[in-house]
Amino acid sequence: MPDTDRDRTNQTTIAVTGPTGYVGGRLVPVLIDEGYQVRCIAREPRKLDDRTWRNHERIDVAQSDLSDIGALAEVLEGCDSAYYLVHSMEASGKEYADRDRQLASNFAQAAHDAGVKRIIYLGGLGDGDSLLSEHLRSRREVEEVLASTGVQVTIFRAAMIIGSGSVSFEILRYLVERLPIMITPSWVKTESQPIAIADVLHYLVRCLEVPETAGQVLEIGGADIEPYHELMRTMAASLHLPKQIILPVPVLTPRLSSGWISLVTPVSYRIARPLADGLRNRVVVTNDSAQRLMPHQPMGVREAIEKALVRIESNDVQTRWSVAGPIPGDPDWAGGTTYEDQRTIDIQASCEQVFIAICRIGGGHGWYAADLLWKLRGWMDTLVGGPGLRRGRRDPDRVEFGESLDFWRVIGIEQNRSLALRAEMKLPGVATLQFQLDPGQDESSTSPSTAMTMTARFRPKGILGILYWYCVLPFHGIVFRGMLRGIKRTAESESTNS
Repeated sequence: MPDTDRDRTNQTTIAVTGPTGYVGGRLVPVLIDEGYQVRCIAREPRKLDDRTWRNHERIDVAQSDLSDIGALAEVLEGCDSAYYLVHSMEASGKEYADRDRQLASNFAQAAHDAGVKRIIYLGGLGDGDSLLSEHLRSRREVEEVLASTGVQVTIFRAAMIIGSGSVSFEILRYLVERLPIMITPSWVKTESQPIAIADVLHYLVRCLEVPETAGQVLEIGGADIEPYHELMRTMAASLHLPKQIILPVPVLTPRLSSGWISLVTPVSYRIARPLADGLRNRVVVTNDSAQRLMPHQPMGVREAIEKALVRIESNDVQTRWSVAGPIPGDPDWAGGTTYEDQRTIDIQASCEQVFIAICRIGGGHGWYAADLLWKLRGWMDTLVGGPGLRRGRRDPDRVEFGESLDFWRVIGIEQNRSLALRAEMKLPGVATLQFQLDPGQDESSTSPSTAMTMTARFRPKGILGILYWYCVLPFHGIVFRGMLRGIKRTAESESTNS
């Protein structure tokens, strides 16, 4: 893309919905680099606080869950174009399709009322509308709804997006790493045309400069067309693993396939199911409109995979699929008894050093103590359809609001002061874990000290929740006391070495 930053500065405002998501979170900085004013529309703006571009002079952030058309129209006022990058990641009956349709309708009407000239939408490739999976059919419905109010829509359709942190890429990588022999359903022979995230971003931004793309359906893909079993072998080669043995069988249904994906990869059953359903559809570019209007040489599969792996190895994953989605508040049965386990420890280190140690929990670092118990709990959670410990974390040292840490979610963060987590494992209630830091009060000491308080809270749901709390309570002494000592040891070691 040309460097025209100076030409467009302070001229054109572009709205981006879904800026906390996988594609939206990468699109925003590219738009900034291209000189656009960007208005991020986020359901939970706090998720953007730690993004490197958050305080850029050409960024403003507005809160909206797209439910109020009038308020959304006010947010869109003055925007020339708007990216619609909102869709449900999880399938729950037909509820996700109904919700996606309603949100798209709200957005289309608000864009019309605000005078937005163009909506840009990223959907999915797929041959034969009558044969599409339920999830891909929902994407087609969204396309129609966005165009229903007369605003011109540019529709991009893509297959698997290859990039560090994308859900499809993560599924592919984990399957290959963990299963040298795979018994697979017949969909492994289905052809696909994956595309690198960098190429997706190129097309999404380039269309703004090509008026002819307005009102068009543009299919985009990478340089290679490969069946899924060849994608797996390309991934294995890039990971320097032996060539996989793949045994296709006709008896594995999408339900069984998604259950298997959920067991082996970090992706939950509710996310894996619509993805598995869609794998039976051939997803290959069938027209050249995108290339004709926006000539571009996309990456091949091998290059895209290796670039993504380099990002992962260097801990440079900008966005990750698991960050998307709402931060849950109190459930509808909130209230009543909340059980609490609170422990405090004094640490001979600064609040900053202790906070760094706390932020390393989960993922490859583990949980400082009783890792076997944590793994057992994660394994049990996986068996009942929870995330288990498979999601890991985006970065080994830094966390941000809304990020997943194994089967926890960051729901509160105050630098060098506190970190709050909410459990996303399957539980008969709601569990939170909070770390609070207070500077030591001993003025006679020449070295800094910190009082760290760790509080576990559990709000049970019914009698099962109460029984669960008392069953796990005896393990708290082992797990939580060990965590406190491990964090203390790590922070004090950092303090001594600094």
